[in-house]
Amino acid sequence: MVEDEPDLRFMLRRVFTRAGHEVTECGDGAAALASVHELPPDLVVTDIMMPEMDGVELIRALRADPVTAAIPILSVSGDWQLAVGADAALAKPYQYKEILAVAEGLLREGRGTR
Repeated sequence: MVEDEPDLRFMLRRVFTRAGHEVTECGDGAAALASVHELPPDLVVTDIMMPEMDGVELIRALRADPVTAAIPILSVSGDWQLAVGADAALAKPYQYKEILAVAEGLLREGRGTR
């Protein structure tokens, strides 16, 4: 999960862990990119507007790397149109049940479509 707002990161971690998912948290795209290479995730949930490396840059970097290109990506943002390259997108504000349902749908589908 890549989100620069600590309170939102906390809430999302609770939602996903209560549903039985293991969560790795990062505060920006650069940290997420390093983390993905250390421990490849089954899914990346990323905010778009963040410091350092934003979500658009993160998505481009993940898609450009053959090792990470197939990881499903769910982007969340106040402007869902910025989610180019993601497998799914949600506009903020969203319901926690909604983000969990979309994420679990991507996990059920398996690896990303790219």
